[in-house]
Amino acid sequence: MYQPRQLAAVLEQAVAAFPAVLVTGPRQSGKTTFLQHEAGSRADYLSFDDPIERSFASVDPVGFLARFADRPVILDEVQHVPTLFPLIKLRIDSEPQRCGRWLLSGSQQFGLMRQVSESLAGRIAILELPPFSHLELRRPSLDETLWNGGYPVPALHPDRRDLWLRSYVATYIERDVRQIRNIPDLHVFTQFINLMAARHGQEFHPADLARDLGIAQPTVKSWAGVLEASYVAHFLPPWFRNYGKRVIRTPKVYFCDSALVSLLTRQPDAAAALAGPIGGALLEGWVVSESVKAFMALGRRPDLHFWRSHDGLEIDLLILLGGKLQPVEVKLTATPGPGHVHTFDRFAAIAGADAAEHGVLVCRTERERPLPGGHLALPWDAFPDWLRTRLASPGG
Repeated sequence: MYQPRQLAAVLEQAVAAFPAVLVTGPRQSGKTTFLQHEAGSRADYLSFDDPIERSFASVDPVGFLARFADRPVILDEVQHVPTLFPLIKLRIDSEPQRCGRWLLSGSQQFGLMRQVSESLAGRIAILELPPFSHLELRRPSLDETLWNGGYPVPALHPDRRDLWLRSYVATYIERDVRQIRNIPDLHVFTQFINLMAARHGQEFHPADLARDLGIAQPTVKSWAGVLEASYVAHFLPPWFRNYGKRVIRTPKVYFCDSALVSLLTRQPDAAAALAGPIGGALLEGWVVSESVKAFMALGRRPDLHFWRSHDGLEIDLLILLGGKLQPVEVKLTATPGPGHVHTFDRFAAIAGADAAEHGVLVCRTERERPLPGGHLALPWDAFPDWLRTRLASPGG
């Protein structure tokens, strides 16, 4: 049964306004199912994962496109055939008022964006479809939410989780990594992924990773770009405004899916993962990931940061909402109290007019609770609704 996606409304608007629409995102996030379901029977479908179709399109791109006549078409994993982009441009320019003709998908961010910007700038809407968000699944248990993650197969079929995740990682390393970068030693790259997962929710320090792996810092930075290009990791940038203090300027790294973190850090089960040393980072990473997905569902680029000063003041997440920095702290506690709000008060005093009036603590409280100073404690599963409401409000 098809699981509805929040991006559907934005896709409908894009199809009505642009000749071409590109839906990008990680492999196995549901892009193909999404486009086929939303386009219905009005569009033909073809995947360039099929080597025969890929060869046809590469050798005879004019003949390949001619087979679709005037029907809309879904071209899946289109980054495999970059020679098509100039020809699609010519067809768009011959009928500039015709919208929704070309529905494209791809899962390699950097190379695909370069091809699109060179050939289809101004003619294409670019949307991103991540794995399922909480608003699309609404699972009641935090440990199971973190354990199964958002990829459709383990999320909808938990009994297949372990085998699917192991196969996904193996396929990712053997296939996608080689297509994005020429990495000769995949064994060392595998070690790199494991070390990055162990640093989930921590600052990204290439020098430390280079020393541990015995490789050069530029190589570490290049490989980090591979993780970002393939939507495996998200690098949360720091907020740079000084506010009179020296601040940390190193990004934090989060894997985009908590299930991958649990697999790569060898967590034994859902309860142990949440109760163990990585539990706090898993919840924090989930909040960051849900925030990214909330922006993507509206067709917007995530406007997210963190802030940490050298004297120890830290805000886990800053969300730019209505021109104000909304501070969000994430704790595993189920009993929020006055001791959790001093960070909000200190940040407000330093940031002044840039800061939102109140801070939000995301935790395991069973209900929404007011905190001293007008701050708010939210249950973990209420945070996505809270953020969606604010992003949808005027100026959000």
